Amino acid sequence: MSIHTTARRGVLIALTVCIVVALGFIGWRVYRHNPAYAHDYQDSFAAGKADEWTAFGGTWELANGIMRNESDERGAKLIAGSPYWRNYSIEADISLLGQGDAGLVIRSGKEEEGVDAYSGYYSGIRTPDNTLVLGRAEHGWREITKRVSFPGGIHPFERYHLKLLAYDCQIVAALSSVVHPSPESIAITDPNCTVSGRIGLRSYRSGGTWSNVVVRPAENGDLMAMLRNETDRGVRAPGNPPQFNSALTSTLASLSAPPPANTPAESIENLHLAFLAAPAQASIRGVVILNSSLLFVQDSTGGAYVKPRGSPALKVGDEVEVTGTVRPGMFSSVIDDASVRLLWEGIPMAPVSVTASQASTGKFDATFIEVQGRLTAKERGPENTLILDLEDGGQSFRAVMNPGRSAYLFDKLKVGSRLSLRGVCVVDSAFTNNLTPFVLLLRSSEDVRVLAGPPWWTTTHVIALLSALLLLTLAGVFAYHRVENWRLRAVLAERERLAHEMHDTLAQSFAGIGFQLQAITNNLSRQETAIHQQLELASNLVRHSHEEARRSIAMLHPESLESEDPFTALEHFARRLVQGSSVQVIAERTGEIRPIPLRVSDTLFRVGQESIANSLRHAHPTMLKIKLNYEPTSATLQVEDNGSGFDTSKANHGFGIRGMRRRAQAVLGSLHVHSTPGQGTLIEVSAPLPPRVTLITWPKLLWNFLMESWTHARPSKLSNSHSYRG
Repeated sequence: MSIHTTARRGVLIALTVCIVVALGFIGWRVYRHNPAYAHDYQDSFAAGKADEWTAFGGTWELANGIMRNESDERGAKLIAGSPYWRNYSIEADISLLGQGDAGLVIRSGKEEEGVDAYSGYYSGIRTPDNTLVLGRAEHGWREITKRVSFPGGIHPFERYHLKLLAYDCQIVAALSSVVHPSPESIAITDPNCTVSGRIGLRSYRSGGTWSNVVVRPAENGDLMAMLRNETDRGVRAPGNPPQFNSALTSTLASLSAPPPANTPAESIENLHLAFLAAPAQASIRGVVILNSSLLFVQDSTGGAYVKPRGSPALKVGDEVEVTGTVRPGMFSSVIDDASVRLLWEGIPMAPVSVTASQASTGKFDATFIEVQGRLTAKERGPENTLILDLEDGGQSFRAVMNPGRSAYLFDKLKVGSRLSLRGVCVVDSAFTNNLTPFVLLLRSSEDVRVLAGPPWWTTTHVIALLSALLLLTLAGVFAYHRVENWRLRAVLAERERLAHEMHDTLAQSFAGIGFQLQAITNNLSRQETAIHQQLELASNLVRHSHEEARRSIAMLHPESLESEDPFTALEHFARRLVQGSSVQVIAERTGEIRPIPLRVSDTLFRVGQESIANSLRHAHPTMLKIKLNYEPTSATLQVEDNGSGFDTSKANHGFGIRGMRRRAQAVLGSLHVHSTPGQGTLIEVSAPLPPRVTLITWPKLLWNFLMESWTHARPSKLSNSHSYRG
């Protein structure tokens, strides 16, 4: 197979692969743009997974199969789904964690952090006026229809089932509960409607919980059923209330319990100073900064770890009054057996930005801080907690996240990344285990922000780069040698074609001319002596030219290199030339015989051919010696005769010697000529051979190859070595 055929085949294969990949990508895009794409969806909250959801504000966390937003941030959103969904419905079980509203978003797009910073439709339950609301957000809020009051009102910590449907430009919402299973509906028709978009969970001025989120394709029949205020086939009866409702009675009692008499409120900083001697009762007022598993409260002077009685249903940002037994620590205080009373709902406190070195001093113990660090390791701890090891300016510390939605971020974080973290700083050995100066307790995955990815020049990447460069170099070397072999074979094929052409034209013409001259000689009378002499001279010239043509054909013909090594091929060539004469041919081979690359083999053979032919033509030897010596890194060919020789200092540069030298230089070899008048001539050509590759020698061999290739690529002058006439 020719080089051009192979190249064309490679190009066709590459084009075919590109076309298949392009068609596959186009098909995938068409499928994604199809309005019916992935309309059937059900959350994986029960399995502890929420990787497909993206938060825009809020403090979203997944626990016990329920998605929970602990923040009172206005307009916090959690978005999922495809921007190409069109006619579909979304339904979920929802409960409020305070006074405000929470609900579902449909056909959402252009989401950003901020109040109503999205484009789409929202329906939710609202406590201040006990209503079901429905409206449109376009980076601003617009209620398109009147609100609908829900029988019995909307109460925090109670579960409601909300369904929101979009069909063409008609949007319908329906709300039901365990106490009132008959849904209350509200509908709008928006002439300039948003025709497609994603789904979302949203809260406003209150935290909330969402579970059993289901999305289904919607048809006109589903729309009509909701408009008739009928129970839809797809609406599931609300299940059991959330787990926190089981403790709701005791929680509300704890929240509403008045503080003990004669216990004035203290600042948190004073607790550490006033109760160093012995534990005592005290009361504080502050803002909740952490309530996931552990409860921390902070005021303007510091923070404290609270161990409450029961399980208060609080949110981050709530203003509370805590009364209990104060147990001073080294840097902050712990309030044991505490009663917690909700004073009012508020917004989350902003963190104090500090360095890791400042946090390690203990000054910010039990307070909400923001710190930066480089991720050095990550692992899963007890109860599947997520642990991040970080360092900043030589100061190491740890950050701990609860499992759930944070697991998605945990898996994506790369060691070496620069992170900004917000959380509660604790220096107590009960949290640090004396491994780091402090630990940062994170509220949710939204408290972690990636500032920069890991640096590229890591040890792993450098090794990978060097390995890739090595593989590319080896592939390039292999490709180079393959191309050289293909080129040389093409040259040999062309030589063989020329040899056949010369044999069929020039050599046969000489034979024909000689035959005709002999015929003319035979027909002339013996008296024509002068003509006979001229014809004899012409016949000798034709015969000599015929022999020269045969010699040229023999040198062009590559049959010897196809099946033989250069030594055997030269021996056969020399014996054919001296056949019938008294010239003795001696062939000798030394060293460890090994394969010779085709290009080097051709060079040795051609130089040897030219040397043998010149020796027989000009030196008239009686002995011709051919010797090939194999060395570890080279092969040396010697052609020696005992002919007349010549003076190398007076010889002109002939065509033959120049051609042999160029051939030797083409394979990074060298040519030497040694001759003395009356004592014969020695032609020596040496060419490098690729050494054997081992695990120890390959780096050196690779370097030598690159340096030799560079040297060979640079222009060089011809050597001034002596030559003899070719």
